[in-house]
Amino acid sequence: MLPRKILFACAPFDGHFNPLTGLAIHLIDQGHDVRWYAQDHYAGKLKKLNIPHFPFVLAQQINQVDLETIFPERKKINNLIKKINFDIQNIFVKQGPLYYQDIVNIEHEFDFDLLIADTVFTGVPYVKELMAKPVFTIGVLPLGETSKDLAPSGLGMTPSTNFAGRLKQDILHLIARNLLFSASNNLSLKTLRSFGIQSKHFLFDEIIKRSTLVLQSGTPGFEYYRSDLGRNIRFIGPLVPDSPKKKNNYRSHAQFKYSRIVLVTQGTIEKDVNKIIMPVLEAFKNSQTLVLATTGGSGTQELRKKYPQPNFIIEDFIPFEDVLPLCDVFITNGGYGGVMMGIQHNVPMVVAGVHEGKNEICARVGFFKVGIDLKTEKPGSQEILKAVDAVTSDPLYKTNVSKLAREFAQYKPEMILDGYIGRLFGGTQAFRRQNRSATYA
Repeated sequence: MLPRKILFACAPFDGHFNPLTGLAIHLIDQGHDVRWYAQDHYAGKLKKLNIPHFPFVLAQQINQVDLETIFPERKKINNLIKKINFDIQNIFVKQGPLYYQDIVNIEHEFDFDLLIADTVFTGVPYVKELMAKPVFTIGVLPLGETSKDLAPSGLGMTPSTNFAGRLKQDILHLIARNLLFSASNNLSLKTLRSFGIQSKHFLFDEIIKRSTLVLQSGTPGFEYYRSDLGRNIRFIGPLVPDSPKKKNNYRSHAQFKYSRIVLVTQGTIEKDVNKIIMPVLEAFKNSQTLVLATTGGSGTQELRKKYPQPNFIIEDFIPFEDVLPLCDVFITNGGYGGVMMGIQHNVPMVVAGVHEGKNEICARVGFFKVGIDLKTEKPGSQEILKAVDAVTSDPLYKTNVSKLAREFAQYKPEMILDGYIGRLFGGTQAFRRQNRSATYA
């Protein structure tokens, strides 16, 4: 396959940036000219990866670290639907035209052959339709395509199959489109049409439907069945960030002193350690459960002083790929990349997340019985203890997560991506297709 010029882009969050880095590095190793359009927040990471960086110029320098500094009014919004609408309009809809105008300017210097972006990068419709460039989008969140078989995405509802449940889903679609998210939908339609893009779909559906190809992180076994799945959607297997190998510092300490090992994280966006980390530490202090707590850099020293118990290891960052093979349970707020890694390593989960789309991820953990969904952002210590006891005592969770891990292992994301790029540009090199269809196993 001839080398191509490939531009990467993504929404302004680590959970959207990091999963794409492994694919980018692979494409560089294959000889492609890969560059990345991103806000300044990722300049340092891109430099370490030796990926040339095109910075935001017209687009707003939004990032997860200072999101509520940029939008102070967001912090005051407690209603889930209102917060989703605020985010859709300010973080996504309004940025799409600005992304497009930046990318038009980038094209003068880097006439790219292909854009690879995540499925909520709102520059996609503009690049695809106005620049006539092919676009591969990568699903780094649960598949958000609207389906007649499911409730509206964003509500965290599992699918119903009985008449009453399906009727409720249909009604919710009407309510979501005409009431809950009507303002966001109308703004999206107006914005796209102002650039001559005739749209009839909600913004994130528009991105998926206009993509040349959607490569969804994960496998069919961790996604709800849809009879109306888009014809351009393929599962690519679990995507994990590019990261250097690190020596395991926990193995001997963990294996010989404790009967159970738990890893807990609440991601890098959530700074309030009272939500998950402190309840976990309260639940297991002075017990025979070793707790590995990663704070993401929030309150690490304070937590160490408050919880000096010998069965606690509290760090800013802990390499998941290093410790998950040792763990019996993974407690998380439901970041998609972390959940993917938990499944890969056969670790049942306890999940507690609602905002930033975490409710959709957590709902799938519970629905497929690879863990327990606590359906809250602020679980109590006894609630956590009970859930951890349940997933370690009931073999169903371990059986299910191990079955899904075996399915994950059948997918080779880099090979799948290589094959589709080759097909896109008329390559003749043989490609053994890993994901034989977009349908469900």
